[in-house]
Amino acid sequence: MTSTPLPAEMLAIEIREPGDPSVLVPCRKAVPVPGNGELLIRVAAAGVNRPDCLQRRGIYPAPAGASEIPGLEVSGTVAACGPATNDTSTPAAHTLRVGDRVCALLTGGGYAEYCTAPIEQCLPVPGNLDWIQAAAVPETFFTVWTNLFQRGQLSAGESVLVHGGASGIGTTAIQLAAAFDARVFATAGNTEKLALCKSLGAEQAINYHEHSFLPQVKALTQGNGVDVILDIVGASYFEDNLRSLNKDGRLIIIGVLGGRDVEMNLGQLLTRRLTIIASTLRAQSPSAKGRIARELLQHVWPLLASGQVAPVIQKSMPLVDAVRAHEIMEANQTLGKLVLTTNSFESTD
Repeated sequence: MTSTPLPAEMLAIEIREPGDPSVLVPCRKAVPVPGNGELLIRVAAAGVNRPDCLQRRGIYPAPAGASEIPGLEVSGTVAACGPATNDTSTPAAHTLRVGDRVCALLTGGGYAEYCTAPIEQCLPVPGNLDWIQAAAVPETFFTVWTNLFQRGQLSAGESVLVHGGASGIGTTAIQLAAAFDARVFATAGNTEKLALCKSLGAEQAINYHEHSFLPQVKALTQGNGVDVILDIVGASYFEDNLRSLNKDGRLIIIGVLGGRDVEMNLGQLLTRRLTIIASTLRAQSPSAKGRIARELLQHVWPLLASGQVAPVIQKSMPLVDAVRAHEIMEANQTLGKLVLTTNSFESTD
């Protein structure tokens, strides 16, 4: 079902070949057709995320069947509904129709004027968020919710250390952990980033260029360590992460920017009852992502609608400037999220 005729082609950004940001090139592509249980979204804005850079470099390929166009999250309006989207067994079916304002988690395809997404992964834009803010929500909020709260079981009164606190993931994790009454610490790389972390709810932010986080965390927790660590770094932080955990602590690894290979003493896991959790979001099934979406709608969307938490936007730029967005991200110059806007941004607003 569609409300107005759709164009045959759209502007998109493709990865010409694996390489540096210059391999991102504008192109014309056929407008995708929504499949069974999918929505076609007229994209207003698309979030830029670290996995997009990894995909561009050829080390994080799209899952089988996913669009090769990069982009894991968008905001926009529902342009058409594929078959079976009115199936009442799909939890979101009764709330999303052609013309509705939505934000969506994708497996790929976001750097384009149109994209498709399973209806389970589409949610109404919370409150009065504009298109740029809404496009910056799905990837980080889905990731943080499933890792910190579903898998990591972070609860009120516990303490959490967020590595990369000024990143999109970090700024989201700090706000949500604080909103649910956890004690929050963060690491970041310069004075501006440290100040941002503290403004979002971190009790203390540690400059990892100037200090090892391990003694700082121990001092801040009276020698006990934190209950949960959310880590995007991996191998180079692994040993200090384990030593920074309290008894029954949980280390959640969602990135390996600092390497993949580690050696470890299993004894410390046993004696201190530590848990190591690792996950990626992209390859999970639509039904699994739908379960995350339903919890977000219940527990987090009211916080976004009220303004208690909000995506942190560093900069928005036109879709054709995707090269520049990737250059900023890979230089570790980000403070929150980067967002690309399409030509339909103004008319969709």
